[in-house]
Amino acid sequence: MTRHHPDSLSLMEYSAGNLSDPHALCIRLHLERCPQCRSRVDTLDSLGAVMMDHQPKVSVADTSFDQLMARIDNTPEPSPEAVARPKVDPLMKLLGQDINDLPWKRQLADVSVLDISDKFPGQNERVVLQKLVSGGKAPAHTHRGDETTIVLQGAFSDQNGVFNQWDFVVLNEEDEHRPVAVGCEDCITLSVLSAPLKLTGTFTRLLNPFLR
Repeated sequence: MTRHHPDSLSLMEYSAGNLSDPHALCIRLHLERCPQCRSRVDTLDSLGAVMMDHQPKVSVADTSFDQLMARIDNTPEPSPEAVARPKVDPLMKLLGQDINDLPWKRQLADVSVLDISDKFPGQNERVVLQKLVSGGKAPAHTHRGDETTIVLQGAFSDQNGVFNQWDFVVLNEEDEHRPVAVGCEDCITLSVLSAPLKLTGTFTRLLNPFLR
């Protein structure tokens, strides 16, 4: 069960089609396994359609945005029966193979990566798959920009809690953490980065000039 979700503004931007392709993919992957957020986006889509139909007649009050956000946040959570597996896995379609069979590149002792930025031509962000071996620790780091991550397999923990499969997390330069893979399988995540990470460990910080 997912416990960490995109915020209302991100869902609104997704509904409006304003997100970059990599960010939209992260949210889509989450939506296809999270009936709660999927219901909220359905509400947004319906509201957007109504507003478009009545656009010439509508005057927007100063409080309209706050009222809309409150309506989204109060959308009732759907029943477990509403959960459905996607008919077509967008990540499988993008990669052409299972994530465990990819040509991973060992970056550090417990961490392997695969840069898939070339799958999104014309985008300025870096899009990276990361694999942390079961029980392994990623180096302590902060961020030079924003990082959006979705957990594709397994789980990891840091000072903010435990992030399970399909959980969604957004970090920025104010966040410093050291993820640890928990459970019995490797933790695989998909991240969209606006800028390189910044390693903060005593020795690993020497690698910062080589990160992109």
